[in-house]
Amino acid sequence: SICPVFGLDKDLGECLALAHDLGHTPFGHAGGDALDAVMGAYGGFDHNAQTLRILTTLEHRYAEFDGLNLTWEVLEGIAKHNGPLVGPRANRPAPLMGFVTAYNAQNDLELEGFAGPEAQAAALADDIAYNNHDIDDGLRAGLLTIDKLLDLPLVGPVFAQVIERYPNAETSRLVYESVRRLINSMVNDLIAETGRRLERAAPKSVDDIRALDYPVVAFSDQMTGNDRTVKAFLMEHLYRHELVNKMTAHAKQVVTDLFGQYMNDPGALPDDWRASAEGADEQKRARTVCDFIAGMTDRFAQLEHDRLEPFRL
Repeated sequence: SICPVFGLDKDLGECLALAHDLGHTPFGHAGGDALDAVMGAYGGFDHNAQTLRILTTLEHRYAEFDGLNLTWEVLEGIAKHNGPLVGPRANRPAPLMGFVTAYNAQNDLELEGFAGPEAQAAALADDIAYNNHDIDDGLRAGLLTIDKLLDLPLVGPVFAQVIERYPNAETSRLVYESVRRLINSMVNDLIAETGRRLERAAPKSVDDIRALDYPVVAFSDQMTGNDRTVKAFLMEHLYRHELVNKMTAHAKQVVTDLFGQYMNDPGALPDDWRASAEGADEQKRARTVCDFIAGMTDRFAQLEHDRLEPFRL
């Protein structure tokens, strides 16, 4: 919805939106934190860097090269959708993972600048999507209640309006209608603010956008404040809920156990992964094991953990 308003490349925006989280581990951020912890001595783990690694190295589809046949704009957007990675405009103080640095030396992604506008749009579309769908999921799971949401900026007034307009509607319809309106409000705000920024910056090319000292695709200050408040609410009432904490702890244990088991016994890996891990030095073996675990789904990780349980020391 956002890209066509500004004459952006809709296909590029969609590709970035679909691909930017491919590096996530099983169990999302919980699995990523566990994998980063066990990989501490081997260069660490970052799901954004892992996405780039998948797209440029781990996928084996073509006879002449590793990775997928993607444009520079896709890879640049994947690497920098959250902002510049180096230099004074960087929004992350942590050092880059070695893989990103090595890849950038071969194919300069201009890490000191902002990504193109399609990547910026995809990043904020992601914010819109997961905030609102986490509200939806929390309500459906019974971890949140509508009453708890009514005091939140933006969210509360929207739910109140829907409840007043449809007093006899079943709860599932009220939730869906409210979430739909919340998404619409955030998209419209983003379009309005982005239009203002484009008018002020008056870029002549996408390179002008990359060279700015600020992202051109953005929420208004008011919506940015609302977004932060909602995120803080979800952190306290959903992500740190007792039941979620138990699931998170279990997820981290599954990932930690799998890593230890594969490191100690590479023979437990599938044939193609085992060939890379067996006989390798510890650093390469750890990265191979990390890549294998990072590519698992939640269900496969749990099944593999259960399968290997009898062999665990």
